[in-house]
Amino acid sequence: MSVFLCFLFLSPLILIFLNVFKPSRWKLPPGPKKLPIIGNLHQRRELHPRNRHNLSEVYGPVVLLQFGFVPVVVISSKEAAEEVLKIHDLECCSRPETAGTRATFYNFKDIGFAPYGEEWRAMRKLSVVELFSLKKLQSFRYIREEENDLCVKKLSEFATSRSPVNLEKTLFTLVGNIVCRIGYGINLYECEFVDEDRIADLVHNSDVIIGDSLFSDFFPGRIGRLIDWISGQSQRLNNLFSELDTFFQNILDEHLKPGRESTDIIDVMINMMKKQEKDGDSLKFTTDHLKGMISDIFLAGVGASAATVVWAMTELIRNPRVMKKVQDEIRTTLGDKKERIKEEDLNQLNYFKLMVKEVVRLHPSAPLLLPRETLSHVKIQGYDIPAKTQIMINAYAIARDPKLWENPDEFNPDRFFHSSIDYKGLNFELIPFGSGRRICPGMTMGIILIELALLNLLYFFDWGLPEKDEANKIPGNENILDFVQVFHH
Repeated sequence: MSVFLCFLFLSPLILIFLNVFKPSRWKLPPGPKKLPIIGNLHQRRELHPRNRHNLSEVYGPVVLLQFGFVPVVVISSKEAAEEVLKIHDLECCSRPETAGTRATFYNFKDIGFAPYGEEWRAMRKLSVVELFSLKKLQSFRYIREEENDLCVKKLSEFATSRSPVNLEKTLFTLVGNIVCRIGYGINLYECEFVDEDRIADLVHNSDVIIGDSLFSDFFPGRIGRLIDWISGQSQRLNNLFSELDTFFQNILDEHLKPGRESTDIIDVMINMMKKQEKDGDSLKFTTDHLKGMISDIFLAGVGASAATVVWAMTELIRNPRVMKKVQDEIRTTLGDKKERIKEEDLNQLNYFKLMVKEVVRLHPSAPLLLPRETLSHVKIQGYDIPAKTQIMINAYAIARDPKLWENPDEFNPDRFFHSSIDYKGLNFELIPFGSGRRICPGMTMGIILIELALLNLLYFFDWGLPEKDEANKIPGNENILDFVQVFHH
């Protein structure tokens, strides 16, 4: 019976296989040999795009992988990335669908993972006007400063008691409350439906959901979804997403309460929904759009910014020379008697900003950026890339390419002295926020969150490892520090 079931499930796949793997008239990119039906699925770990030694160094800067029936092209050079993100930006600006992203972003009714089209343009425009415009950024300044003041006060207690600090938890709570106050008008310290200490866990759970792969991701269609259901993968995904969805639903419920006075972006969308019902607009916002926006704000705003600050502190503690140089500049420029840091203080610093640039070079929050999908056939570096092909831009590998960077794995902000290279999407050797139409719309706000948090940490405190970790126990280059020791300056 089991043999019959296997044949029943695999027979449609075999028929598709005969079509997918037939010889092509196009000049396709090189890549590792594929097995029938599964392609390179058996090599996913050893050929993970983050491992640049097994891809670009063996097959070149444009590599074709086949995960089941899904073709994936990995881009690992500055020149190829420029072709995708600039020259062929329009043809390569949609997003592929996976079960994890479909759940997390509510049928792709968000900004980050929505397919290219009218809905995406409307959502992005709304986010720019209501969240990321210069006027809005300035209006939220007091929130960012207040939350950093509170964080400094809490860290001072740890410094006084000489107790180790869970840096990741502290920074996720800091950034989480800033983002929730700005995006939803909700203060986590006064919130009844979530504990502020759970913020890091919620973000990490979302990473698992988005990164987890189901059978249907590689074998799209009814057969794939059926196997997901039979194997229990669908139920496992739903269980993982349940806590996150409850959190997002509670945020939405707060906005739907009568008499609410706040006017954040979710309130604006709710008012637009009510108006659209009367006017009969062709584009109508739904509950999925609301929760998709809530999800985007939380996961992109909190996860990326907090993780970058943690990485910055990890690198500085590992590299005392750089830490001292940064702190000397800060304390010499700002003086020793400031009681609180203001955002305008950031404009006086130079080496500090080079340090932040070096952090996002070494540790981009999305090492492969968000995956793209071709809308039509394009040529990249002379290779044919058919429509409906996934494209991964290996920003991590490009930012550590020894052809572009001297000692690329070394944490050295000095490399940016007398360099015009920036992370704003115009220099393709450094694209932690992407480029083109799908560049991160919250880049400016994210950098402000990162810089202000780091400036407070480095001005008021000195940092080191707990005594028991001092002797040769600094984790490797791809691991963050969990607990650190904080001292009053």
